[in-house]
Amino acid sequence: MERYRYPSPDEWKSITERPHIDTVALHSTVRNILEDVKAKGDKEMENAVNSVPTELLEALTLAHKNISTFHASQRITTHKVETAPGVECWQKSVPITTVGLYVPGGTAPLFSTVLMLATPAKIAGCPNIIMCTPPRRDGSVNPAILAAARIAGVDKIYKAGGVQAIAGMAYGTESIHKVFKIFGPGNSYVMAAKQIVSL
Repeated sequence: MERYRYPSPDEWKSITERPHIDTVALHSTVRNILEDVKAKGDKEMENAVNSVPTELLEALTLAHKNISTFHASQRITTHKVETAPGVECWQKSVPITTVGLYVPGGTAPLFSTVLMLATPAKIAGCPNIIMCTPPRRDGSVNPAILAAARIAGVDKIYKAGGVQAIAGMAYGTESIHKVFKIFGPGNSYVMAAKQIVSL
């Protein structure tokens, strides 16, 4: 760690400058991983379900109820309008057939992300909701993420993280179903992968 004590104004710019990411190198790395997964698929993906403390489970259930109530109020009610004699117009909401959710695991598992993404997808009527989340060092998935996925109605869970998970959902593999839209946060590699596969 570098320490600065009363730096001169000439040093301020270099001290406060944000780190730069070489996006060309980043995209090159991400493209290589995407192509590798596209070509080879995966060797093994396992589903896992674990228990969580009762207090957390109750909090997840309550959060899901609140999120559901909010998003259910946004449903479009179909009203037919006759714009001319014999001509009726209306707005129709059609759900995406298969959506993919990316949920980071890491040191701060984002189980709230599961609820925020899967709940509106379920309310919208998406018939296939899949989720990719990286496993922990012991190969298991964070229990709170799994509990949130069960509560929110995620259909399939895959132990996959990073660019590989985005590639799996974008292109499909032996076990990961190809999706039509990917939602969820991630690091710069994940975000770059999402950008590339959406082109």
